Amino acid sequence: MLNDHGQELFDIRRLALLVEVVEQGSITAAADLMLYTPSAVSQQLRKLEQEVGQPLLTRRSRGVVPTEAGQVLAGHARKMVGQMRAARNDLDQIAGLRRGSLTVGTFPTLAGSFLPLVIRAFKKRYPAISLSVRSARFEELVSDLESGETGLCLLWDYPWNRFHDDAIRTTEVFQESTVILVAKGHHLADLDEVKMEDLKKESWIVRADAHPVVEVLRRSANEAGFEPTIGFLANDYQEAQAMVSVGMGVAMVPKTAVALQHPDVRVLSLGAAAPLRRVLLAQRQDKVYAPAEVAFHTTLLEIARDHVGDYL
Repeated sequence: MLNDHGQELFDIRRLALLVEVVEQGSITAAADLMLYTPSAVSQQLRKLEQEVGQPLLTRRSRGVVPTEAGQVLAGHARKMVGQMRAARNDLDQIAGLRRGSLTVGTFPTLAGSFLPLVIRAFKKRYPAISLSVRSARFEELVSDLESGETGLCLLWDYPWNRFHDDAIRTTEVFQESTVILVAKGHHLADLDEVKMEDLKKESWIVRADAHPVVEVLRRSANEAGFEPTIGFLANDYQEAQAMVSVGMGVAMVPKTAVALQHPDVRVLSLGAAAPLRRVLLAQRQDKVYAPAEVAFHTTLLEIARDHVGDYL
């Protein structure tokens, strides 16, 4: 952002972080309130200090305190942040975000990992909106979106089977890698990265009911020159992790599936060879988007940007 003289102004988001850190006296406490990680807050504050050209905070054993420059800037920032919040509230009232409802479709791995971060932020910003979430398989998600049962939904696809529907608009949220799960006692457990060729003789634990991850495994194995031996069909990823943990086999899963990691399971990278899954936000093309849908769309992409590297 530039002022009338062409000079760069401070980033309002960094100013908001500074205000919160000064008021809380702690980077960790401010990070919790602002839905960031402490490292992300520290990084943004360092950038703000570079823009200012002098230190803004003094680190102590129990938190932080503002320098003289930090106190001055925080005072100005407090007024600016207050004005921005007032502007958002006024616009939200015009947009109708003081009331209404929204139903969002999602799939289980995302519902158990990334989506709760978005829901927490959305509820904090728009507490008057009644939010419902439906978790389902791919075909049901598309059907619910087309019928209007959901206002928007989260989908996924792989490079060899890109999702396309002229009636549906999609926005990429993030990409996530595929990882390998082995038991802590497995002979490869001390490695951080493996190749599919290293897993030729393994027995594989996969999802039942022709789950899409089976195709991901078969394609990866075939490219490495072997056909995988399926040893166990699991009903969900928690069951798959449990079977891996006791040595019943190894598993290939999307990274979001191990957001809650079993203590006796090791997660190994496939490096650059890992199949990448796109997570997509889908909305119907033929409708005027409700204010609540626009707000959820914006919130989701903001949270995704903050966590862009978590799933690769």
